[in-house]
Amino acid sequence: EDVDIPSRRVLITGATGLLGRAVFKEFNENNWNAVGCGYRRAQPKFEQINLLDSIAVHEIIHDFQPHVIVHCAAERRPDVVESQPDAASQLNVAASGNLAKEAAGIGAFLIYISTDYVFDGTSPPYKETDIPNPLNLYGKTKLEGEKAVLENNEGAAVLRIPVLYGEVERLEESAVTVMFDKVQFSNKSANMDHWQQRFPTNVKDVATVCRQLAEKRMLDPSVKGTFHWSGNEQMTKYEMACAIADAFNLPSSHLRPITDCPVVGALRPRNAQLDCSKLEMLGIGQRTPFRAGIKESLWPFLVDKRWRQTVFH
Repeated sequence: EDVDIPSRRVLITGATGLLGRAVFKEFNENNWNAVGCGYRRAQPKFEQINLLDSIAVHEIIHDFQPHVIVHCAAERRPDVVESQPDAASQLNVAASGNLAKEAAGIGAFLIYISTDYVFDGTSPPYKETDIPNPLNLYGKTKLEGEKAVLENNEGAAVLRIPVLYGEVERLEESAVTVMFDKVQFSNKSANMDHWQQRFPTNVKDVATVCRQLAEKRMLDPSVKGTFHWSGNEQMTKYEMACAIADAFNLPSSHLRPITDCPVVGALRPRNAQLDCSKLEMLGIGQRTPFRAGIKESLWPFLVDKRWRQTVFH
């Protein structure tokens, strides 16, 4: 029998990461021919490409001829960016600009994943037209990456998103899921940030937005420029931790809310809430309720297996 090979092609960078895996899966399950590339964890499922190698990048784009490129690869840990600024700038800025140029060369639609950390968090919610003012080097490199992308490819899209969570391979993959051990080990008290206002966002929802944006663009070339997407539940890390405890019927009395501004690490914006109405007006978007999404993400990491029975049966 003839196998129906989807004619729409999408290339995903950072396909081994938390967001990239979800984006790859979303396109793959919706009749796109998806190719993912990664670096350290690529084989055997994904193509191994060093995005700093401009010849390798040129070759994969010219061989595969994607209609859409979703650029998820980045150094996204603010404290790592502060300690390794040159490497972070190479990946977040130089590689992004080069990818945008290559995409423009074959007429591919590039979606560059950016961050709410381009804003200083003093006057939320932020629209796409608001002036960015990043507080930390991570936010600065992602903003420079946005500029490099749009300068090299005027038809590209920038998608700014906040803190992500989802089906992790390790709890450390997300700033949200990493809290699960502190929640589960209730024999010792744990300090939790109760100062920074966050909007935890499920990677499945971001992946759906990327696909919807790509499909809308295939029909309408005016779909380009900067967009915002975010979950709509405002929570501090302390509130997320309490919600996680609640989702698994675990105690939360050992969690201690810390309401002071953090003094260690990279500066963070107090509240960088994103206004998502531009995408909503296009009929684009999906939001998984935090409790449902976090339960799905974390249950494989539940230490006390007896809880599984009470939570899932």
